[in-house]
Amino acid sequence: MFFVEVSDGVKVAVYDYNPKGKQTVLLVHGWPLSHKMYEYQINCLLDLGYRVTALDLRGFGASDTPARGYSYDRMANDIYEVVCALDLKDFILVGFSMGGAIVLRYMNCCRGYGVKKLILLSAAAPSWTRREGFPYGLTREYVDQLICQARTDRAKLAWTFSHKQLFASAQSEQIKDWFQDIAMEASGVGTIKAACSLRDEDGRADLACVNVPTVIIHGAKDTVVSNDLAMIQQKGIKGSKLYNLANSGHGIVYDELEKFNRIFLGAVKGEVPTVS
Repeated sequence: MFFVEVSDGVKVAVYDYNPKGKQTVLLVHGWPLSHKMYEYQINCLLDLGYRVTALDLRGFGASDTPARGYSYDRMANDIYEVVCALDLKDFILVGFSMGGAIVLRYMNCCRGYGVKKLILLSAAAPSWTRREGFPYGLTREYVDQLICQARTDRAKLAWTFSHKQLFASAQSEQIKDWFQDIAMEASGVGTIKAACSLRDEDGRADLACVNVPTVIIHGAKDTVVSNDLAMIQQKGIKGSKLYNLANSGHGIVYDELEKFNRIFLGAVKGEVPTVS
């Protein structure tokens, strides 16, 4: 692990595995997690000879926790500055949940610099909350309750997220506890500020800015990011392919691990994955 200091002085934690690999896969995590959520994909990618680069978004994992700078534009620019620092080219960009919304903003405000392929996992996009002309997603009132809980009992928020909201299939208590631990490693500031961005950001204009092959993977039983949002992503991103995992919830990277990895790795390799 090392740090890339971005233009506003924040140090972003970066993890670069197998830097001489045949192609780079850049992983962006979701709220309120860190790069650790990809553990069971990183090993598979390394076994296939890929270079795997991951980062902790500001306020999460080992990255600095500034008081501000949690807009999608700023966090997308953090990714851009990491890409430039590592001189990444022709890479596959992967984003989960909030990270999915941020990589879509990267495709817009950074013009998809260096991206060869985009993979969206349970992406909280184009808008996580309902707004005028967009009756999809969660209500602002519900997200306000999450923010209030983050301010008063973040430990319970992390427990509820990992034990009650991530998974649709049966998982061990140890795995749920592991995701809870990752969530608790986030800063309180980052958890709250990023949740405000999740509530307020409107990324509808980002979809049309994607001009690379795109794969969308979504859990059919996801209660955090609705199926409506996945279908809107597919409709808005020209030529994109949507894969639904029938028994997965929001924690798609682990809920049906074997099936997900088969589809995900197929997408990375440019194959046509089978869902069954």
